[in-house]
Amino acid sequence: MLIFAGLGNPGGAYAGNRHNLGFMAVDAIAREWRFDRERAKFSSLVREGTIAGEKVLTLKPQTFYNESGRAVGDAMAFFKLTPAEVVVFYDEIDLAPGRFRMKIGGGAAGNNGIRSLTARIGPDFRRARLGTGHPGHKERVMGHVLSDFHKSEIDWVAALTRAVAEAAPLLVAGEDERYQAEVMRLAPAEKLDPRARNGEEA
Repeated sequence: MLIFAGLGNPGGAYAGNRHNLGFMAVDAIAREWRFDRERAKFSSLVREGTIAGEKVLTLKPQTFYNESGRAVGDAMAFFKLTPAEVVVFYDEIDLAPGRFRMKIGGGAAGNNGIRSLTARIGPDFRRARLGTGHPGHKERVMGHVLSDFHKSEIDWVAALTRAVAEAAPLLVAGEDERYQAEVMRLAPAEKLDPRARNGEEA
C-alpha cells in the first residue's frame, strides 16, 4: 500500500491558491483512477483506490498546511508504512511554473509543511515537487503562495495535474525518475528557472 499525500489548506477560500497545488494533484489522481468517494479520516479527506494492482490512499490533511505531518503520521502509523511508501505532492517555489521534480529526502527549504512532515515521520519520504515559481523577493513569498493562480496559468496547472495522474503507474512501481520524465513529457513546461541565469540548478 502507498499513501499519496497532497499539501494544502482546507476550505473553499484556499481552493485556488498556489499552496493548494498538492491537493489538486492528488484529486486528479483519484479522479483518473476512479477512487472511492471522499471521506474524513486521519484528520484528512481520504480516498482509496487501486493503480497498477497496488492499493493507494490519497490524503488531503485538514490540519492546515503547516501541520501536515500530524495527519500523514497518523495514517502511516495506522497502516504500518515506512517513509518510502509515502509520496508527498506539494507546491515548490524554487521550481519554475509547470516544472516537476521528484526527490527523496532533503531539507525543508523554508517550507513549513515539509518541516512538519520531517519532524513527524523523518526526512526520507518521496517528494513530488510541483513548480509554482518564486515571486522574486522573500517578503512576497507568503502572499504569492496564498494567492490564486491567474487565469493565464490555468492551462499549465490543468496539464500538470493531469500528467501526474496519467503517469501514476510509474510512481506506484517505484520508478521515480521515469515518472518525472513522463510527467514532463506529458506536460512540457518552460525550461528556464529564473536562477538558471546565474548558473544555478533548480
